[in-house]
Amino acid sequence: MRVLRVSLSRYNPPLRRHRSTVAATPSEIPILGHSYPTDSYTNITPTIVSKLSRRLHAQDGHPISTLRSLIENHFPDYAHLSSLSPVVTPYQNFDSLSFPADHPGRSKTDSYYINKDVMLRTHTSAHEVDVFTSGEARWLLTADVYRRDEIDASHYPVFHQMEGANIFGTDDASVGAVERDIQRLERQLAESNIEIQDVQHITATNPAQPSHDPRHSEIAARHLKLSLNSLMYELFAGVGGATKENPLQVRWIEAYFPFTSPSYEVEVFFRGKWLEILGCGVVLQSTLDRSNVANKMGWAFGLGLERIAMILYSIPDIRLFWSEDMRFLSQFTSGKISTFKPYSKYPASYRDVSFWQPDNGIHDNDVYDLVRDVAGDLAEDVAVIDRFTHPKTKRHSTAFRVNYRSMDRSLVNEEVNALQDQVVSRLKEQLRVEIR
Repeated sequence: MRVLRVSLSRYNPPLRRHRSTVAATPSEIPILGHSYPTDSYTNITPTIVSKLSRRLHAQDGHPISTLRSLIENHFPDYAHLSSLSPVVTPYQNFDSLSFPADHPGRSKTDSYYINKDVMLRTHTSAHEVDVFTSGEARWLLTADVYRRDEIDASHYPVFHQMEGANIFGTDDASVGAVERDIQRLERQLAESNIEIQDVQHITATNPAQPSHDPRHSEIAARHLKLSLNSLMYELFAGVGGATKENPLQVRWIEAYFPFTSPSYEVEVFFRGKWLEILGCGVVLQSTLDRSNVANKMGWAFGLGLERIAMILYSIPDIRLFWSEDMRFLSQFTSGKISTFKPYSKYPASYRDVSFWQPDNGIHDNDVYDLVRDVAGDLAEDVAVIDRFTHPKTKRHSTAFRVNYRSMDRSLVNEEVNALQDQVVSRLKEQLRVEIR
């Protein structure tokens, strides 16, 4: 289930209307030992290809790996999956989950395509049907996912998700077993320092699916909520020091996702703020039908590991997860959450560039990917600082500010100027803009 790192708008992102311009590409691209032909859909960049083998979630002692292990330990009787290829088909990524044909996530401006037939998964839910088809009823799946995105301290084109699912039979014995587990979880949470602000499980605006017995849907939603309340307590109560006088606060909010109904978002009040943590819901019956799972129903959730790790470890910049500097890596040990201690703050260096848009327009994400390919993680932030339409010619101009900053050393002006010169050159040659 896809979940955003900063907000859950990923489930219902805004429609983007600019057309994307794609640079010239080779006839084939080698990816993870396979060679794929390119076509007009190809927009994957060398920077993204270089990340495919990193697998931070499998790197012992890394915060992403430790967080993954903590969640897996909380669900010990679930299958733990983490080695599925990031290369999927658009059918796996969208159609198998009932994404509408016009969903903006399908766009080349939002997703990385190797060619029209294969792409990089944008969420762990791309594997949902395959895992259900394999016969797994309860499972956690951790993976790196890829989306074209802006550049700042909390956005990165590669991040890590964990998806969890639990399906069960609709016969009396199976439903009875779920109800007994509900009673167990209720007793456990009643003894915990947690305060839960709930919403009705099923409403007119968050309905049970027509093919589901409303009673079964209610049971699935209750089991989902209790299971995740227990997980939130496991992750946040110890770090936040929850007590009877100051309990961990969790609240549930109605939501809409294309692949669950009813659906919810979960927020936690942590260090003085309400924080969006995950999205979840009762799995669409059409998904289970595609998986050839008969007479079953269940729930699923998805969360972004960087999002939670930045909160728990107090890591201020998402680029740090990709650092190979031992001043970062040596601060963490497997199985333990500790507070990140900044080891330096090197000065930033800003450069602006403005240009007239070509006639067919370009998307902001084209610029962000171009800057990433030139500067890598030396680009700390890229922001649009001006959009202008000439009153007479009606030509459109956009101005970007690039903030260069290394996490490991001071950058000299000559180095920054050289990077900016490359950015300007590639804007002209690759995106066909006219520099102002």
